[in-house]
Amino acid sequence: MILLRLYYEFFKTGLFSVGGGLATIPFLQHMGESTGWFQNSDLTTMIAVSESTPGPMGINMATYVGYQTAGIAGAIVATLGVVTPSIIVILIVAGFLQKFRQNPVVEAVFCGLRPASTALIVAAGLSVAYSVFTVTDMESSQSLPALNLPCIVLAVAIFVGLKWTPLKKLHPILFIAFAAVVGIVAQL
Repeated sequence: MILLRLYYEFFKTGLFSVGGGLATIPFLQHMGESTGWFQNSDLTTMIAVSESTPGPMGINMATYVGYQTAGIAGAIVATLGVVTPSIIVILIVAGFLQKFRQNPVVEAVFCGLRPASTALIVAAGLSVAYSVFTVTDMESSQSLPALNLPCIVLAVAIFVGLKWTPLKKLHPILFIAFAAVVGIVAQL
């Protein structure tokens, strides 16, 4: 039964997450809350693992959740669930590609979908940034979270590094590896 639910949840995610991997984050937030398979705070780990492994982020996240929920079978079923809608749509669109390109109604639909998808991605990004850049002290009665300065400094350093001309040509994996090393050193 869990495998069927995994397939269903990720089929819905694949069907409605227009805009790529980051667009799956709001769906995953809702999925975690409704199924209890993972906590909202686990999303940062899921994103880090999914971004650090080869392949599309949305598919990697489906595989990750599926594996955490039901092992290898869960990973396969969740991955199939998230890609099935795309396969169906591609097969349909391929037959009518020329008509779709010229159709003003379809262009109008995409004109509306682009900002909606962007808003979903921005909202998810802000939610993830908040969970990464803040720390809540569970032991004190302090209700406001504190800033996680090491994470903020690392993010700013990587952002500046990506914009600085001599480092612009470096592959993004080097920045990910650098951040991983800094995280390991910071924990020692």
